[in-house]
Amino acid sequence: MLVSMKLTKWTAVKPVAKQKHFLVSRVIQPEEPTDPIELVEIEAVFSKATQVVAWRGLQDDSVWRQGWV
Repeated sequence: MLVSMKLTKWTAVKPVAKQKHFLVSRVIQPEEPTDPIELVEIEAVFSKATQVVAWRGLQDDSVWRQGWV
């Protein structure tokens, strides 16, 4: 599932600094290959600024919406 997560589109419910639309730009691999993946890097479409977020946090509908809304 996580491999297909790269380049998925997300919309922040409450934009910060006019940043609203994001793409998952990278799935961050854990140090140990047997550990679960916990983090992804998202990139703001407008500014290209990146931030690291917990991939499970993207499932919180009060913070994120899948797709560009």
